[in-house]
Amino acid sequence: MLLRIHHAAIICADYERSRRFYTEVLGLRVIAETYREARRSYKLDLALPDGSQIELFSFPGAPPRPSYPEAQGLRHLAFEVDDVEQGKRELEARGVSVEPVRVDELTGKRFTFFADPDGLPLELYER
Repeated sequence: MLLRIHHAAIICADYERSRRFYTEVLGLRVIAETYREARRSYKLDLALPDGSQIELFSFPGAPPRPSYPEAQGLRHLAFEVDDVEQGKRELEARGVSVEPVRVDELTGKRFTFFADPDGLPLELYER
């Protein structure tokens, strides 16, 4: 029945800051950007190379994430990469703080974490 993840939705605190992060730092392609007057909210549809998407929302007055990273709900969003070390270097060159690379004890794959402008935990996970 289920085929793949189509999109993940993120609510940000500062729309312009998060828009720059996801498009300029992470390099995601803009599919569509819509301002919804009734909600005073932007919806930005972003594409990853495999066709999956991120929806970035700007709801006024949205509460902050209650704790990091062990709050109930989505724990983190992981992006698959060919080379975690290279991805880490590229993010750091763009001013993003990235944790040391670790190895998943169950799969033997390398991974690392970083955060978006609102502190949402993001992961690079090696293919």
